[in-house]
Amino acid sequence: MPRFRGFVNENSLSLFFLFIFLAALAGQAIAGHDLYNEEAVMHGDPVKSLWEYLSTADFAQAVTENWQSEYLQFALFATATIWLLQKGSPESKELHKRGRETEKDQRLGPHSSPHSPGPARRHGGFRRWLFSNSLLIVMLVIFLVSWFAQSVSGWAVFNDEARTHGEHAISWLAYIGEADFWEATFQNWQSEFLAVGSFAVLAIFLRQRGSPESKPVGASTMDSTGQEG
Repeated sequence: MPRFRGFVNENSLSLFFLFIFLAALAGQAIAGHDLYNEEAVMHGDPVKSLWEYLSTADFAQAVTENWQSEYLQFALFATATIWLLQKGSPESKELHKRGRETEKDQRLGPHSSPHSPGPARRHGGFRRWLFSNSLLIVMLVIFLVSWFAQSVSGWAVFNDEARTHGEHAISWLAYIGEADFWEATFQNWQSEFLAVGSFAVLAIFLRQRGSPESKPVGASTMDSTGQEG
């Protein structure tokens, strides 16, 4: 039990978000299943069990269209904050640290410690480059995979609806040129970009005591760029 409690204490943030993610996903599945069957009854189609609904393109599209926008948001934020600054925001680097920073700042090569990851102790090379950009690379890969999954599942839903109305199915390439696909895509993107941008600005003036995403409560409004509480 002490070891388990220690694990929970040291990983409570990720465990908390994993729990509420699974709870929200379950809620989405149940609500989506009810809505799916309501529409099936209206059109005289057979209803599906919950497990059958989870294997449908409707459920896959509903899930992945949000995943791809979230990972795009974080990939762009990680990249933009290398070069772009916001004075007074804890979400921005300090004004004099624009760019990829020096090897000393990043604890690379001769400036690394015995506890630094192996690639960071190397003097250049592909492995160090890969590790230095691994967060962005993984975020982009997840974004592209979930975007592709959204497009394929959305394509299947689109063609199912087309057949229901006696229309011809279209190819995947034709579907990703459809307004139906891009309306749903941009709907998610704009909300993510608004949330990130507004958070960076609101954090200049507003505080949350004890949060590393906020400046210290007593910090000056405009002179604490990059200083988290």
